[in-house]
Amino acid sequence: MTTRVFAALLVLAVLVGWAPWAFAQPAQGEKSVTPAAKVGDEVIALEELERALSAQLAKLEQQRFQLLEQRLEQVIGERLVAQEARRRGTTVEQLLKAEVYVKAPEVTDAEVSAFMSENRARLPKGDEAEVQLKVWDYLRSQKVGQQRQAYIRSLRRQATVTVYLQEPASARVAVSGDKGFTRGPADAPVVMVEFSDYQCPFCKRVLSTLQQVLDAYPGKVKWVFRDFPIVSLHPTAPKAHEAARCAGDQGKFWEYHDVLFDRSPRHAPPELKRYARELRLDAAAFERCLDSGAYQAAVDGDVQEGARLGVTGTPTFFINGRQLVGAQPLAEFQKLVDAELARRPTR
Repeated sequence: MTTRVFAALLVLAVLVGWAPWAFAQPAQGEKSVTPAAKVGDEVIALEELERALSAQLAKLEQQRFQLLEQRLEQVIGERLVAQEARRRGTTVEQLLKAEVYVKAPEVTDAEVSAFMSENRARLPKGDEAEVQLKVWDYLRSQKVGQQRQAYIRSLRRQATVTVYLQEPASARVAVSGDKGFTRGPADAPVVMVEFSDYQCPFCKRVLSTLQQVLDAYPGKVKWVFRDFPIVSLHPTAPKAHEAARCAGDQGKFWEYHDVLFDRSPRHAPPELKRYARELRLDAAAFERCLDSGAYQAAVDGDVQEGARLGVTGTPTFFINGRQLVGAQPLAEFQKLVDAELARRPTR
């Protein structure tokens, strides 16, 4: 191509408003912009879309990482078992039979009966003996799975396993640990921000687990409570959140917090005022605060921030920015807390 032809093509590209390198060569000192679209002369930058969807994208990144992590743990276990089988000169099937199936505790008749009593409404209808057999199979598979995991952990302690898979920084949500009411030291290396609803049964159920987390990691975890009443499900919940903040004015937030969950969903204004009297708060000051709606904007602000962070249900936790949703068992909290403590030196 001659210089004259190339120049003509360049002029044509500029006239029609397109050049393949137009966004790849920012002026000195300017940040490079990746275009997602162009409307007339206005560019819609990819970065603009990512900022608006940062919480949702972070959640997807975290889900992707969790899937990879779970699969990696599965493959590591399979490789450890296969290597041990080769070392012993046997097959994987024979090794698992000797170390897992034979050693897994037997399922007792009492365990089957207890499970059926506790879960009768969820069990399939049909012949009682047939249902008992299905329950036995289910409980047996659980015990075998637990024994298999215990055996793999024992193999892992004796092996050299180096994990290079790293969580991407984009999987974390930037959420402040300086807002809300807190339990635990202000400078704790792990900050657990909870968005909660006083009338949510799952939020109530997880309370004992959260206390277990604080007890298991003394001085290492700060628990931050944030308001997220879901009005469509619990129309009277917002006033309960305001009431807890009014109690906080008198240094009794956590005591009132516990009462609200204990008495949930009985949160009508007269009941909220009675709880304040039971806690020996200054009743007149509390009632002025509650009746005035002094904290309505603050509660609404928490809800708006939670929505911006991608909260769609309660309880939702952000553990150093890593999202955990629902009344999860203690082990799930410990997994995240342990991972965070391993990332940074602790006191």
